[in-house]
Amino acid sequence: MTRLPFELFLGLRYLKPKRTFVSVITLISLSGVAIGVWVLIVVIAVMSGFDRELREKLMGMHAHVTVTSGGLIEHSDKLLQTVLETSHVKAASPFAIGTVMIEFERRRATPYLKGIDPQREVTVSQLATYIKEGSLDLAGDKVVIGRELASQYGIFLGDKIIVYSPRNLEKKGEEVYLPMELTVTGIFESGMYEYDVGLIFTSLETAQELYSLGNAVHGIEIRTDDPIDGARTVADVLNKKLARPLRAQTWAELNQRLLGAIQVEKSVMFFILTFIIIVAAFGIMSTLITVTVQKTREIGVMKALGAASGKILRIFVLQGFIVGVFGVAIGLGLGLLTVHNINPINHFLSRVVGIDLFPRDIYNFPSIPAFLTLRDLLTIGGSALVICTLAGLLPALRAARLEPVEALRYE
Repeated sequence: MTRLPFELFLGLRYLKPKRTFVSVITLISLSGVAIGVWVLIVVIAVMSGFDRELREKLMGMHAHVTVTSGGLIEHSDKLLQTVLETSHVKAASPFAIGTVMIEFERRRATPYLKGIDPQREVTVSQLATYIKEGSLDLAGDKVVIGRELASQYGIFLGDKIIVYSPRNLEKKGEEVYLPMELTVTGIFESGMYEYDVGLIFTSLETAQELYSLGNAVHGIEIRTDDPIDGARTVADVLNKKLARPLRAQTWAELNQRLLGAIQVEKSVMFFILTFIIIVAAFGIMSTLITVTVQKTREIGVMKALGAASGKILRIFVLQGFIVGVFGVAIGLGLGLLTVHNINPINHFLSRVVGIDLFPRDIYNFPSIPAFLTLRDLLTIGGSALVICTLAGLLPALRAARLEPVEALRYE
């Protein structure tokens, strides 16, 4: 006597390999489910890894909240004091930013120049930790540039670059503004190509002089006690407290398009790759339809002996569920193993094909980022199980509706 429930016992028995074509289809279906889950886990892990790494890099270069007016902010000291008195605010720093043209050995580039107070800047961003050569020394006519910009233009520590700003186009009577010569005292590397090639830092005073701002600034950067909830709370409070046109925005709002694009790509990839599991589910359905045809006589006998239609239904639904369980289990194992070793696998495949499959200069990451959450695993595994279970519903309904007389007519 078996201790398994009647429906589960027969479901497992019908799935037992018997060297028939049906068994081959079952194995192919199970493989399809496993491969679908495997690929989904790897792709979602990489997309989640990209999302997490990007958020960390953005928060490293951006303050949690930024207050701007769309123009110049006069009397920034008063605004700075108001910001620092706001709950959840840990630090704040003024800045000025704009596009400039730099020249070095007759080669020109047009990065953004950001004027900062170095002592305050280190309290609102991680710029100081990104300095790879030199230091964050901006006293006087000095500048810190990105590694990519330095590499492309052959700039080294101690070199002098000529900076042209919009004021060089101005002319007051016979007075002409000359470009400014700045000495490179530091080279930073944030890991974001756009910043490393398109952003340079100088002192706030130098930037104000380049843009003829006087004592005005372009904005205030704020660090809060929490980059997500705390930043949102501070932004909401400041937007109610400050007069227009001043506006407070979180780092996520400022980078909404970029972060939103990654989330959309992640969702699209999930739905596209789910079709692999759906194709495998059709294989499960065809297998179970074949089994119900082969087992017509047995189904008739069971119903003649008093087996309820619900029991017959559960037998074949459980078959689809069992195939899903095994497929999901194998897929989860392969997926977790691949994610854990994704970079060694990438290096191996790159050597085999002779092509760098993950070029650092394109993706701006030293290695493939991969990150899995329990929620992602449950979503992938649960979706696969639901699809496989539903695949067994149609043949199960056919078997449940079978009348004993019809099933045994030709026996």
